[in-house]
Amino acid sequence: MNNPEECKANNQQQEMAASSAAMDGVAVAALRSVLQRVHQAAERSGCESQRIRVVAVSKTKPVSLIRQVYDAGHRCFGENYVQELIEKTPQLPDDIEWHFIGNLQSNKVKPLIGKKNLLMKFNIANHLNRVVGSFGRKPLKVLVQVNTSGEELKSGVEPSGCVELAQHVSLSCPNLQFCGLMTIGMLDYTSTPENFKTLANCRSEICKALGIPEEQCELSMGMSGDFELAIEMGSTNVRVGSTIFGAREYPKKK
Repeated sequence: MNNPEECKANNQQQEMAASSAAMDGVAVAALRSVLQRVHQAAERSGCESQRIRVVAVSKTKPVSLIRQVYDAGHRCFGENYVQELIEKTPQLPDDIEWHFIGNLQSNKVKPLIGKKNLLMKFNIANHLNRVVGSFGRKPLKVLVQVNTSGEELKSGVEPSGCVELAQHVSLSCPNLQFCGLMTIGMLDYTSTPENFKTLANCRSEICKALGIPEEQCELSMGMSGDFELAIEMGSTNVRVGSTIFGAREYPKKK
């Protein structure tokens, strides 16, 4: 005769497994919905949807959930925290293109540089250039973050300084590959169109100064709440997290 406590524990485990499987299925379905919305937004803006990269931002999410999205065919994932990226990459396939999109302190640079297929935004160009050079690896792809909303708490160079910084990276940092610009609109989205327009203007100024076509300079703008608008305004790289993976799961403070 089965022990009632053992039966109860088994039932709880089965329920947790079923809940996890359901969550995984929801994430894959959400990804497909996002990709369809990206395609539709691209059509409205008159550009090819294949040129738009969707970075699935998986911060605080378990490896098992990321793997489900990977198995559905997605290859671009983003993380905000150095420790999470370091812990997750060995547990997942090597062909993932990782995007580090958080604030990076100089003492956290070395643990990241050894990772393959890494693209990151940054604000410590010279230090990053030296560290990448010491690893003897190919140039690290970087995006320059621009503070288009003028908020004091946000990172990024002011629009007026973006040309100078892009020139410095392109001409004086041989171990970095300048790939484009990124920004974050205001959280309440009240000035998001203006933020995106400012970034597009920055790209035009930079490309003119560097003598390169605008198609070579990515615009990373747009997140879960505004990625369709961002695409319609020229974004080539959108960062979508909660819409795919659900609400973030932060540890509870004791």
